[in-house]
Amino acid sequence: MKNWKFYNALFVRILLVMILFFFCVILIYKMFYYNALLIGVFAVVMLIEMYFFVKNQLLFYDRTLLSMLQNDFTTNFPEENKKDNFKNLYLLYDTLKVQQQELTSKELIYQSILNSIDTAALILEKENEEWNVFLMNDCFSSLFKVPKISHWNYLKNYLPSLCNEIEKIGFTELKSAISIKIEDKDLQTFMLQTSLTKTYDKEYFIILLDSIQRVIEKKEKEAWINLMKIISHELMNSLTPIRALSQNLLQIVDQEKLEEDDFDDIKSSISTIINRSDHLQVFVENYRKLAMLPTPTKKMTPINTLFEDCLRIMNPILRAENIELVNEINSSRSILIDKNQMEQVIINLITNSIYALKDREEKRMFLSSYTEDNRFFIIISDNGKGIDPEIREKVFLPFFTTRKDGAGIGLTLSKNIIEAHGGYLSYQTQNDKTDFVICLI
Repeated sequence: MKNWKFYNALFVRILLVMILFFFCVILIYKMFYYNALLIGVFAVVMLIEMYFFVKNQLLFYDRTLLSMLQNDFTTNFPEENKKDNFKNLYLLYDTLKVQQQELTSKELIYQSILNSIDTAALILEKENEEWNVFLMNDCFSSLFKVPKISHWNYLKNYLPSLCNEIEKIGFTELKSAISIKIEDKDLQTFMLQTSLTKTYDKEYFIILLDSIQRVIEKKEKEAWINLMKIISHELMNSLTPIRALSQNLLQIVDQEKLEEDDFDDIKSSISTIINRSDHLQVFVENYRKLAMLPTPTKKMTPINTLFEDCLRIMNPILRAENIELVNEINSSRSILIDKNQMEQVIINLITNSIYALKDREEKRMFLSSYTEDNRFFIIISDNGKGIDPEIREKVFLPFFTTRKDGAGIGLTLSKNIIEAHGGYLSYQTQNDKTDFVICLI
């Protein structure tokens, strides 16, 4: 961008100096030495003035550009320089200043959001092949008693176990549990999750830490909330009609004379109250089964015998439903279990598979087992409709069911039984096949 006023002023000064030197030469040629000396001095003064004029212009440009490069917009742009010579420079300065203010505002918002979460977060920035602390949220600082430091080496003095683990993996992505000692207290276990992000020529390493205990407490709280919703729903479904029918009965018996229709209403109301009471009784009995699961009486039981007894019960139902059973369990091994409780688990899982195969043309169920790392695994699979993604977090929730005639305690009870045996029950859905896996230690 050309600044014509600056160039015009500079051109006038150069032209004036040249004219003065020209007259000086003519006067020397005509031997008017004193006059020539006077004009020469004046020309030198004009030359010096032109030098400082150009220098001041360039110095202002240089200071302003340097300020913009360093993102320093603390000084105000002089009013006299907002026009004429520095008009375009001012526009650039003001635009970058506004952008810097917007960027600062966004950074403050992001930092505020990061500080509001209850997960310890640490962001590192790579500079000259070294990692430095770019951002540390308040949760990280308060949880680990670490001040807001900026150097990785300083952080190692406070949290050597964490820093050593990060350096061991070479600042790569990781998700695992880690034990960290905070000050002089006992080791605490945290869930560590890291990720690496690149933007232009910068690299950022994000570290997230969650207390295992807090995660467990959160899951337990969510489970209790969901359980209370289900219990409240079941109770209200029975108590609401019972209360309404009771009020209706009270109105009927308060009449001076009862008609034939009134007796029919009384019989119908009492019958409904009994039905809803029976439903509540079954519901409470199912809850009691979950809450008061007896301690397993473990005995060495042959695996083949366990499944033979279960299939003796379930085979008639499998044949009636035209389900092809692929039984790959043929092991001479015995395991230490409560046979009655384990039969209940296997029958529950087979029953669920039968329900999942209801609408399938080709119905197949698979039983298999294997041993790995001193753990015994039993897999019950089917090619049924699978588990919908929206309910996968609820399958083990008490009283949750997708079956019209289901009580919603089968999987929960099975999970509790397996956990009482020191193992776990899990599932996975892939390639139109659902696997329920029993792991016994």
